[in-house]
Amino acid sequence: MNGIHDLGGRHGMGPIDIDPKQPIFRADWERRMFGMFILAFAGGHFNIDQFRAAIELMAPAEYLESGYYEHWLYSLKRGARQMGRSRTRKLTIECENCRKEMLNADDVSCGGSR
Repeated sequence: MNGIHDLGGRHGMGPIDIDPKQPIFRADWERRMFGMFILAFAGGHFNIDQFRAAIELMAPAEYLESGYYEHWLYSLKRGARQMGRSRTRKLTIECENCRKEMLNADDVSCGGSR
């Protein structure tokens, strides 16, 4: 593949400047998103290939304008919609709550601009 989602390792993108003091989660909703991923994955709602494939369905502009955990949110929401089972209702509601919290957060995630 050679899409917008495959930027890692490309030449000419400049160095990756990582601040070792940077927090793992920049906002509470990101922490919740991480937990939701672990629970949904462990619960057998998707495998890692399905999770990544859903992220790769994001429109290129949306992918570039959104942050790391926003990609996860997109994938979880898409997966919950595709499953269409009543057991995903709580996951869908929790994804929507994270999305609302993200939009209201003062400290947005990496790469995201509102």
